[in-house]
Amino acid sequence: MKIAIVGAGAIGGFLGAKLARAGEDVTFIARNRNLDAIRANGFKLILEDGTEEVASTVRAEQKMADAGPQDSVFITVKAHQVVDIVPDLHHLFGPDTTVVPMINGIPWWYFQGLAGPHAGLRVASVDPDGRIADAIPQSRVVGCVVYPASELVAPGVVRVIEGNRFTLGELDGTTTPRVTALSEALVRAGFKSPVIADIRSEIWLKLWGNLCFNPISALTHATLVDICRFPEGRALATAMMTEAQAVGEKLGATFRVSLEKRIAGAESVGAHKTSMLQDVEHGHALELEALVGSVVELGRVTGVPTPTIAAIYQATKLLAHTLSTRYGRLIVQSVDGG
Repeated sequence: MKIAIVGAGAIGGFLGAKLARAGEDVTFIARNRNLDAIRANGFKLILEDGTEEVASTVRAEQKMADAGPQDSVFITVKAHQVVDIVPDLHHLFGPDTTVVPMINGIPWWYFQGLAGPHAGLRVASVDPDGRIADAIPQSRVVGCVVYPASELVAPGVVRVIEGNRFTLGELDGTTTPRVTALSEALVRAGFKSPVIADIRSEIWLKLWGNLCFNPISALTHATLVDICRFPEGRALATAMMTEAQAVGEKLGATFRVSLEKRIAGAESVGAHKTSMLQDVEHGHALELEALVGSVVELGRVTGVPTPTIAAIYQATKLLAHTLSTRYGRLIVQSVDGG
């Protein structure tokens, strides 16, 4: 299978390197030092047990036009970066190319192909002017929920922290040959990749934790285990998750695990810095709208109050604005003797 990975970061690198080592024809769309490193050395993975693997057969291109049409395109950039890549995506499309957005939060396609009072609704916080939906036809999209945690530790080098599951689902809930083929390719690469009928409920299950742990960690610089074990941190996460569950259920989503079990799962990851906290420390733009702003928006759409989520969203948005306007980053450092 010819596969393009658009975004050679923590998740894209993990995914693409494993697929290439399993025999798939993988091309990374990358830039700058990452592009140079992949071209020179392939893509290196540092696995959970410390062992290393190198995918030496991968290609890397800066321009999508140089990669050409693919069988499948995996979008692994941050949610707020999707709008920047869509003008060139058509270069990767053939007649039957499948697009798998591997992004966090509520996706732009959430209401596409969905029956009910909100059918076809555009999620303005994620796709404000509809450019993403216009560039990626609904018929090409296969939904995906990403569970692994990993870090890009150097150009062309990813450290895997934990997890190996990529859940897939067609937007209409059917099991098609294309989603089956994608699942089989991921399984051959060593991943868990179930195909489920209700991908939107799976999105809420993942988002349930992300919408609270990411902004709380960005504001407090606490790791997952610290948030979960500190009483006030746990209470804040619980309040946000309770509000989000009410929104999700109003939209027809089901939550197959309890709130306490979801928090326990985050706690078990340990002293992990969320992706949003990592972005704060590196001075990068925050993936805020898809993870938090979208839930506030959907709360308004469904008439479900989200006061706690809205307050944390506003505070984190102010933090993002401060870092952006000052071209800064924020790191908590130990003070000797303090």
